Amino acid sequence: MAATEPKFTVGIEEEYLLVDRETRDLATEPPESMMTDCQALLRGQVCAEFLRSQIEVATRVCETVAEARADLSYLRATVAEIAEKYGFAPIAASTHPFAHWGEQRHTDKDRYNILADDLQGVARRLLIGGMHVHVGIEDDELRIDLMNQVSYFLPHLLALSTSSPFWRGDNTGLMSYRICVFDELPRTGLPERFASYKEYLRLVAVMVEAGLIEDATKLWWDVRPSARFPTLEMRLTDVCTYLDDAACVAALYQCILRMLYRLRITNQRWRTYPRMLINENRWRAQRYGVDDGLVDFGKGEIVPYPELMEELLELVAEDAEALKCESEISRARTIIAEGTSAHRQVKVYDDMLAAGGNEEEALKAVVDLLVEETTKDI
Repeated sequence: MAATEPKFTVGIEEEYLLVDRETRDLATEPPESMMTDCQALLRGQVCAEFLRSQIEVATRVCETVAEARADLSYLRATVAEIAEKYGFAPIAASTHPFAHWGEQRHTDKDRYNILADDLQGVARRLLIGGMHVHVGIEDDELRIDLMNQVSYFLPHLLALSTSSPFWRGDNTGLMSYRICVFDELPRTGLPERFASYKEYLRLVAVMVEAGLIEDATKLWWDVRPSARFPTLEMRLTDVCTYLDDAACVAALYQCILRMLYRLRITNQRWRTYPRMLINENRWRAQRYGVDDGLVDFGKGEIVPYPELMEELLELVAEDAEALKCESEISRARTIIAEGTSAHRQVKVYDDMLAAGGNEEEALKAVVDLLVEETTKDI
């Protein structure tokens, strides 16, 4: 058991897609000067991603989610301002409505060149972006123990974040098609379960010594011990188009971890279920988002998502108060009532078609929506 309570600090990483303001297609060859301009202003909080049409930002280590939201707001605003000078705009969505992955080029860096060579066609399809949330848990053993338990709640968070219903111009019928693409990579999905931190390190060592991976950063699980920071990094969720939705998801993840810690110090723990069962909820969140229920394994039945969320909000109420994020987690009710980015994208698309527009016009209307919403309320 950890000697002292973890700090539960929080940091958020977001991956954006860059679109051409005129064509609404992806900016496949943004000039290097744009990234140079971003780095000059954001000083280590922005970097190129695998594809040239992507850009990643990361908040500082923050004491509260409110602080992280403020930092993320500045990052979005700065990237958008610089991109506009070049005729581009960032969109906070996990897929582009109509772009084709075959037209993209990867960033010329050693890490990405190795990745492209190793993964071939699987890597070339990675025209997706995600949101990663780091929560500070300094004790190694505690970090592993909480990772084993928190997997149960990851589908609940994915459902709130969905922003990738379209793929190559097709309404896929899924709220998060991004997961389909990402799951083609090796070493993805729910993490393994470990009896100790040493067992985790042994697994990493075996894979490194066998030449399978260079280091633990190549374990792309839905949640993992960060290889760079003393954090437990949640990686399953889509990028939230609304900034307030991103803060909500981050706050819920932070609160869930503190709730699990509270159970631990009273010699209790969340029951662990077979990965196959959790994967069923992961699929349901990917397919339906908040529109249909998830399985409550204690009851052995599908429960409507709003009911599950009310139970979860009650479960972590004490933690939200301690972490000063009560308003952030309460936004989950608004997301359920008004829909996620995926809902709004599909509605704009359907409305344009119903008004007599063609598919190209409808898809471009979705891009316009994403451009507007990415910088709303920043």
